[in-house]
Amino acid sequence: MQLQSLIEYLEQICPLELAEDWDNVGLLLGDRQKPIKKVLACLTIDRAVAEEAVELGVDCVVSHHPFPFKSAKRWTTDTTDGELLLKLAGSKIAVYSPHTAHDSALFGVNRQLAEGLGLRDVRSLYPGKLPATKEALDGLDPSDVQNVAKELEKRGKKSDESAPLIGTGRIGALPKPKKFSELVEQIKDMLQIESLQIVGDADKQVKTVAIGCGASDDFIAQAAKEKADVMLLGEARFHACLEARSKNLALVLAGHYATERFSMCILADRIGRKFPELIVQASGKESDPIRVA
Repeated sequence: MQLQSLIEYLEQICPLELAEDWDNVGLLLGDRQKPIKKVLACLTIDRAVAEEAVELGVDCVVSHHPFPFKSAKRWTTDTTDGELLLKLAGSKIAVYSPHTAHDSALFGVNRQLAEGLGLRDVRSLYPGKLPATKEALDGLDPSDVQNVAKELEKRGKKSDESAPLIGTGRIGALPKPKKFSELVEQIKDMLQIESLQIVGDADKQVKTVAIGCGASDDFIAQAAKEKADVMLLGEARFHACLEARSKNLALVLAGHYATERFSMCILADRIGRKFPELIVQASGKESDPIRVA
């Protein structure tokens, strides 16, 4: 199959219209008409991933984070990005990034986090941009999207309501209130991490949870406006944490890597299910650069 077929599928399940204006998404390196057989999925292209892609002989890397992220006047081995870009180009390896389109997709990163927490009545934290469609669930195991599919079916039966609109972030309700400390332990277990950072009283009762994967501390004001009790995100600046505390919004800072990397394993499985003729795998070499001493 040609790379263009993979691109069309990725843009079906993660429409680029959902990406933030500042983002750099889509095909960033490569020939759309190139035949492909092997695909590697990763969170970020660093030296380990670039070397892995070359060693495996993959034809395309689907990287959540854009590479390159910013434009440049020259690409040389004088910079790390230049070195890696030339390495990939020299091996004719394409790079595709869905980034914030994947964050906000119908069953993208934020919705996956909401599903992992068992949230109910999940909706976009910010107003929707695109109507949800069943085509955006293509390639997923039906059991993974049961709640989403039911939501679409429920809306479809009501002639006076249009399909849900998909926007940025997510917010929903836990099945029943619990202590903030209990939710923290649930998140650790869900993301398979030993530690994280929090803002808020451990004994606070929480029910409404806002979600913004990665660096989403600019969602804090909206989460408070929508009456969230707590927000799960990857990381936040110090003054954003102060803002959250002043608004009585608890925060769970689970790490940028932890709140997004898992989704690339899901995406790799999804691509493989859609295109059984491809060899697809998530990177086995990338790792979180941040360690707890």
